Amino acid sequence: MPEGWVWDETLFAGSSEFYDRGRIPYPPGLRDAFAAMADLRGSPRLIDVGCGPGTVALRLADLFTGVVGIDADRGMIDEAIRVAAMRNLTSAQWFQLRAEELPAGLGSFRYATFAQSFHWMDRELVAARVFDMLEPGGAFVHVGGQEIETPSPEQPLPHPLPPANDIRLLKQSYLGPEVRAGQGVLPHGTPGNEWDVLRAAGFATPSVTRVTGRQLLERTVDDIVAQVFSLSGSAPHLFGDQLADFEHDLRARLAAASDGGHFTEQVPDLALVLYRRP
Repeated sequence: MPEGWVWDETLFAGSSEFYDRGRIPYPPGLRDAFAAMADLRGSPRLIDVGCGPGTVALRLADLFTGVVGIDADRGMIDEAIRVAAMRNLTSAQWFQLRAEELPAGLGSFRYATFAQSFHWMDRELVAARVFDMLEPGGAFVHVGGQEIETPSPEQPLPHPLPPANDIRLLKQSYLGPEVRAGQGVLPHGTPGNEWDVLRAAGFATPSVTRVTGRQLLERTVDDIVAQVFSLSGSAPHLFGDQLADFEHDLRARLAAASDGGHFTEQVPDLALVLYRRP
């Protein structure tokens, strides 16, 4: 959990409806890369901890006999339930739970995935509890758990990148210079040294699988607005009665920076970091 910050339930309040549209998708090869490194014999189960709207769990669901997704945000769970129903996925269960409430009677699993979620948790407590929930030989898998550099496109982009610095300055003009998170701020950013935490819980030395992305995505002004509102540091609730003003100003800056309302972004390469339970 970030130093000097206390979790509260508003962390992603209002963000769930923007998440899938706004976030850059994971590489298309994620599912096959996971399958290649995993032991899927027998009847394996997966738990996705901090599942958001089911982004990873839904991508991997067909590999497992059963999938469980947990998230502390009610809106995220409602969205995961909605998407799973649209896909007629009956092997998935979704629970509004904080990771610190595990094991919560959910049983044992072969794999536990964390995607952009572990740093929000009491990591020592969650690592120990997840270790006990995993089968021997199972693993904690951090999706995107290591910074890896994605090569720049070989050809010029067809449209400009979104104006990241302009967006950052606009957010600061409304929310102040400190990074917001729920009702608090992140004076020290989010924690690192994940390996130290997981080693102390009993996990083995990690292995890393690189999943290649690099596809070019055409993005609209609406997509970038959704991206901004999908982030904890600019979740809709943070703007209070200035939300409409902020969105108006954001759209104006995006329109001015775009190519007829269009941007291009690249899907980054992704690291799957697997920490096995001996």
